[in-house]
Amino acid sequence: MRPSPAARRGSRRSRSARSSRWPVRFRLTPTVQLASGAPGNWPTRSCVEGSSTASLPGTLGGYSKGTDLKPHLIRYWLTPAVNEDQEEREGKIADVCEVYREAPARAKQGERTVSSDEMTGVQALERAAPGLPMARGKVERREFEYVRHGTRTFIVNFDVVSGRVIAPSCGPTRTEADFQAHVQRTVESEPAAGRWHFVTDNLDTHCSESLVRYVAEVSGITEDLGKKQHHGILQSRASRAAFLREPSHKIVFHYTPKHASWMNQVEIWFSILMRKLLRRGSFTSVGDLETKVLAFIDYFNRTMAKPFKWTYQGKPLRV
Repeated sequence: MRPSPAARRGSRRSRSARSSRWPVRFRLTPTVQLASGAPGNWPTRSCVEGSSTASLPGTLGGYSKGTDLKPHLIRYWLTPAVNEDQEEREGKIADVCEVYREAPARAKQGERTVSSDEMTGVQALERAAPGLPMARGKVERREFEYVRHGTRTFIVNFDVVSGRVIAPSCGPTRTEADFQAHVQRTVESEPAAGRWHFVTDNLDTHCSESLVRYVAEVSGITEDLGKKQHHGILQSRASRAAFLREPSHKIVFHYTPKHASWMNQVEIWFSILMRKLLRRGSFTSVGDLETKVLAFIDYFNRTMAKPFKWTYQGKPLRV
């Protein structure tokens, strides 16, 4: 007697099993062990057996899209710095968030708030042949071969209140002298400003000796600054950073915590520059690269500039 339709449906293999060249029972087990002792990768059957999620009707292998394990994907994770005091870290987070929050009110009092950082190693790549535009059913195609003409470093200020990029600098390096000259040129671009607030990361050039001397000169400080690695304000990196954070100076620096450069708003603007210009650009020389980047900054300020809506308030992120 022929089996009933229900029995035939129950014994029929799923579409995924029929299309697979390798039956599930023959999937190989991992042989490579990581330093922690865990397997290097998991076969499909192991992923299914290792999960306690109940089988959901209508889902492949008993998983919904939201709970499916994806052993073929990986995402980078950066562990917080263990050598940074937690109280100090939370203080820096609160300080940066307060700077962003108070920036509009300070602007009415004649103070400027900018987010500043360097974009280093920007390559002037010229494609060996023109690309092909997208067409119906075809994506844009880009020439693989390129000529590398050199690199440039761009130091950029993002105005937190207006959303404009002001007083950008470009050159072949990002030395202590380069950043000090950039800060000086930024301050001199608006002499009427009563105070400047710079949000930066913890790069050594952002708390250098030359920067301390310039801030002391602009703020009218005539006392002895000491000697680097010996005594006084210039003695150590920590003493120089503490001097640059002093709120009574005409130029005040606000440092993001270690491993938290994402709190620097100019990093968001760098991603805009990458998507809009650099990723698909072709540059015949470093001069051409500089010209196009500066032209994009001018275009951005005229048509796209607006302040970022900063919603992070310094509270711990919970998953």
